[in-house]
Amino acid sequence: MKAVDLMFGDLASLLSDAIVLVIVTLMFVISLRLFLDRRKKGYMSMTFSVIFVGIHYLLKIYVLLTALDTSLTAYVLLMLKIVSFVLLNFGVYQLYNRTHRKQYIFFYGLIIMGFVVSILHFSVPQMYNGTIQQVRLLQDIGLELYVFVLIFLCFYMIPPYIGQQTKYQWALTIFFFIQSCHLINVYMYGNNQIWLTLAGNILPIVFYFLLFIMLFDRVVELMQAIYNSSITDGLTRLYNRKFFYNRVSQYVARHLPVYILFSDIDNFKKLNDTKGHQMGDDVLKQVAQIMKDEAEECGIAGRYGGEEMVVMVTDPSVKMEAFAERVRSRIEKETIVTASIGYSKYKNGLSAEELIKQADQAMYKAKTTGKNKVVKYS
Repeated sequence: MKAVDLMFGDLASLLSDAIVLVIVTLMFVISLRLFLDRRKKGYMSMTFSVIFVGIHYLLKIYVLLTALDTSLTAYVLLMLKIVSFVLLNFGVYQLYNRTHRKQYIFFYGLIIMGFVVSILHFSVPQMYNGTIQQVRLLQDIGLELYVFVLIFLCFYMIPPYIGQQTKYQWALTIFFFIQSCHLINVYMYGNNQIWLTLAGNILPIVFYFLLFIMLFDRVVELMQAIYNSSITDGLTRLYNRKFFYNRVSQYVARHLPVYILFSDIDNFKKLNDTKGHQMGDDVLKQVAQIMKDEAEECGIAGRYGGEEMVVMVTDPSVKMEAFAERVRSRIEKETIVTASIGYSKYKNGLSAEELIKQADQAMYKAKTTGKNKVVKYS
């Protein structure tokens, strides 16, 4: 075995196809697992598409090993390439979008059009009396050029509707070069240009590796979204009560000097009754944003319930009275409501529940002694 065989010969093609097959197998495992867990069409489409890709590359390997290079096998390989490419791009689209009838018509229409173009494959031998090699080249040219049409359609139609646009566009660009290198090598150099052969062996690995990274990143995005939804409040995007309490418990267990700020929007029920729940929701979002902004560098903010919002200040250098007053002042100036605020400081022996309760009691005192003020627990 020579080094050149590993780069340019049939062995290089086998190695390239085998590596692609491994990547596709990993994609199949991930997409199938996602489909079984979440039962969404996008994961089902991705699963089916990588099955077709796998069949395509298994057939390529079989053809290389058996030297079964006939007109029929060339046709089947080309159609598998077209079908798997369309389904793969459909799967990418469905990872980020709900699909309706027009999307199904578009993508499956591309596959049907491929079969229409393939009529040329069967009609050329009757229309042209050339050498076997010339006939083979003319038979395949229609489908080979149709692949370029698919690349340009996907490049134009899909990126605006998906995440990871840059990776996807790079992947399509690489597929364009794969197809270009293949056509130039076959139709201009009789498949004997070694550098185009090398590109044809390496670029498919890069293409499917990029798709694998896209799929893997999508899994990470979904896991992050699921985790975020489990620890945050859907309306305000602040941490929910359970997560906030758990974080306070962690700091209390380590006897760290933290403060708890407890706020309640004044006259919130009246606001809902007079101006509607939509206005109430808007005010909650505005107050929550103020809480999040102020807590960003010194602690965490959460929604404790209804119109009650809380902050745990973990930075011991923060002057808590000034911090609480700044929060109150911003709410008064930047929204149409005011807030009553209480705060408490951790002391040895206190539990997380007791610490939060003390801040709540201080807030209640502010509420019952005039509202729109700050009270320290004492």
